[in-house]
This record gives sequence, C-alpha cells and structure tokens, in this order.
Amino acid sequence: MRTQFTNELVALTDELTQMCRLTQDAAERVTDALVDADLTAAYEVFALDERLQAMYAACEERTVVLLALQAPVARDLRHVVTAIQIAGELSRIGWLTSRVADQVYKSNPDPVAPEPIVALLAEMGRRAARATAHALRSVAAGQQPPEEAPDPPVETMEALNHQLHSALSAPAWTGSTDTAIELALLGHHLERCVDHTARIERLIRFLDTGVPPTAQPVEEEAD
Repeated sequence: MRTQFTNELVALTDELTQMCRLTQDAAERVTDALVDADLTAAYEVFALDERLQAMYAACEERTVVLLALQAPVARDLRHVVTAIQIAGELSRIGWLTSRVADQVYKSNPDPVAPEPIVALLAEMGRRAARATAHALRSVAAGQQPPEEAPDPPVETMEALNHQLHSALSAPAWTGSTDTAIELALLGHHLERCVDHTARIERLIRFLDTGVPPTAQPVEEEAD
C-alpha cells in the first residue's frame, strides 16, 4: 500500500512538472505572438491552455482520491495539498496567456498595438516565461533550486506595467479609450502570470519547510 502511495506521489509530481513546461511554452509562444502578430503562435497558446485545463482536472481528481483513500499525514499531506494548489496556479497561468493570445487573434493581421507598446508587452511576456521556467525547476526538485547568477538589472514587472499605463494615457496615444483599456488588461494578465509563479515558489517552500505561505515573508521581485 505504501509503495502504491509513493508511486502516486511521484506521478503527481511528474504531472505538475509537465504542467510547468506547458505554462513556460505558453508564455514563450504568447510573447512570439505579440512580437510578430503571429496567429499560429496564438493558436498554439490556445492548444496549450486546453491541455493545461485537462491536466488540472486530472490532477484534481488524483489528489481527491489520494486524500480520501490514503489519509496522508505530515509531509505526505503537505505534498498532496500543495500539488492541487500548484496545479490551480498553473491552470490560471494557462488561462491568462490564452486571454493575451485571444487579443492577438482579434487584431490579426495587424499587431495588437504600435511598436513601443508591443515592446513593453513583449518584455513582460519574456519576464513571465523566465518566471515559469524558475517555477519548473522548483516543482521538479520539490524545493527551492540553488541560487543562480543574477541577470543584468532589468525593470520589474510593476515598473513595466507602470510604463505601459503611462504610454496608454500619454498625449501621444492616438488610439481609442477602449483599445487602451484592452492593452492595459493584457499587461495586467502578464503581470498576474508572474504573481502566480511567486505563489508557486511559496508553496514549494511550504512543502520543503512546513512554513505556510501566509507565514512566509513576501519577497520583492528580483531586479
């Protein structure tokens, strides 16, 4: 019985790792879609989100069965509870990237915005892709990965989003108010992707240390 339970936990981690890979792919492809007004990339994001939602449903079912039939305790219980929460965060990232891709689809064959706006959105997309890649390493290892060499200083997501809002409200903006709102929402979606990966990092820390996410210090986004 214990061997079966251990195998189920391994399978659960494998599913989460695969979901992380899909969210990273989605963030990368939605950035390509934004930069190149690439309809094919947008369709790929839709397909990735569909797979993520299906995997989330399967993961949810697996965890419910484990809780009901195995009654895990201590770290095993943390593992199961953390898994369903991480799957939920990944599911939301998939939904958010799909909403960005939907705007690319609606704008086709034109880009979603003038080049300076697209450049800001693309950088936000790249930041989201890097954040999902880091979450992948954490989930696969079941703990925080070793500290990496810091990247060159870059704008935080909050700063990029502020720049986006400033550009959309500046006198030089010639688009409609409705378009400005839609583009601001795209920036919000991409920023939320990074927020969800931060939540995943706190959940992994909970799994590793037992310190609940609400009791952990909130870390500032790395420069």
